[in-house]
Amino acid sequence: MDRSHSLGEEKISTLLWRFSLPAIIGMVVNAFYNVIDSIFVGRGVGEIGLTAVTIAFPIMIVLMGFGMLVGVGAAAVVSLRMGEKQQEQAEKILGNAFTLSMLLSAAFTGSVLLFLDPILIMLGAEQDVLPYAREFTRIIVLGSPFMYIGFGLNNIVRAEGNPQMAMSTTLISAGLNIVLNPLFIFTFHLGIGGSALATVISQGVSAIWVLVYFLRGKSVLRLRKKNFSLDKKIVRSIFEIGMSPFLMQIASSLTTVLFNYTLLRYSGELAVASIGIINRMGMLMLMPIFGISQGLQPIIGYNYGAGNYDRVKKALKIAIGAATLFSTVGFLVIQIFDKQIIMLFNDNPELILLGSEAMRINLCMLPVIGFQIIGANYFQAVGKAGYAIVLSMSRQLLLLIPLVLLLPRLLGLQGVWLASPIADFSSALLTGIFLFRELRKLSQK
Repeated sequence: MDRSHSLGEEKISTLLWRFSLPAIIGMVVNAFYNVIDSIFVGRGVGEIGLTAVTIAFPIMIVLMGFGMLVGVGAAAVVSLRMGEKQQEQAEKILGNAFTLSMLLSAAFTGSVLLFLDPILIMLGAEQDVLPYAREFTRIIVLGSPFMYIGFGLNNIVRAEGNPQMAMSTTLISAGLNIVLNPLFIFTFHLGIGGSALATVISQGVSAIWVLVYFLRGKSVLRLRKKNFSLDKKIVRSIFEIGMSPFLMQIASSLTTVLFNYTLLRYSGELAVASIGIINRMGMLMLMPIFGISQGLQPIIGYNYGAGNYDRVKKALKIAIGAATLFSTVGFLVIQIFDKQIIMLFNDNPELILLGSEAMRINLCMLPVIGFQIIGANYFQAVGKAGYAIVLSMSRQLLLLIPLVLLLPRLLGLQGVWLASPIADFSSALLTGIFLFRELRKLSQK
């Protein structure tokens, strides 16, 4: 069966498993690399290294946001066009996505490097942390073109019906990173710069892998020079759908900065190191859900474009069930092994005590986050950008930022940790309301 046609004909549960499993494996390995990377930094550089990476993290989030603006937006539009049997148009979208990636990469890199120190100081880097944060960020930003291709265009690999290839891209990058990180930090004594260099080299290899696939591989879509010229309609359609994950990343960056400032005010650098660990563990626990979400996107997009609404609803319900199961398991792991997890990163007794309590509170609403992620992704997959933006932004801008500003004034440091679970529950409730209304409309169709 043709790869793209199977999206509209194969059994939903089998299809979702076949598309999600490679994405889950790839995402979990990638998140596992981030955890291992932090462990190497924590052990090889110390608490100051963990703090520096946490300070620089908002820049990395924005960098990834631009990659998602193009990659996720283009992938969703490609799925819809292939469902409508418009393959030539889908290839134009791929070519435009490549051009946009290169333009955004150049603009972002130049802007950040020009004002690097002021940006890091604004993000909360104090004099002892600034040299570490500067060295790490400069290397990461210079290597951003590789990330835009390897991460951004890899979404289109999955959208055209080849989840195994998309998984291979992620595994190559993450696996190489896990090997190079300890080599550069402990063997070559390159410190925090070695960690950044390992990341850039790994992303470079995955970028070459994706380009070769679209140029000479067995891809359904081909990267052709004639499609590099930007088309206003295509760019607008990419940005409309990609704006949701992009704004979510921007909001996440703002939230991280706010968290860092608030933690420095109410506790100190150990609290900033703690939130860095918590963020990585939270992402590790959520990566299976993001994998399911990525596997679901081409199935939903293709069948919605083809008018197969019963298949859309069935895929959505199965995905929500699987996501809830994974997020609940992640919750149990965090609550039971909290101290042991923090000890992996650093053996400072104060950090272990502070970080373990913070992690239990901060991630206590994990079981409902799976539903929220899948629900918001549904609207993105069917091209309803407005709904997707509202739901994606609800947790960060509408809920979390006001809570981080308010709760610490009432509860001190405890209020910082409580802000996230309250925002998680509220955004899941809002997603449920939107999704219930949408499913009623689909039933009428």
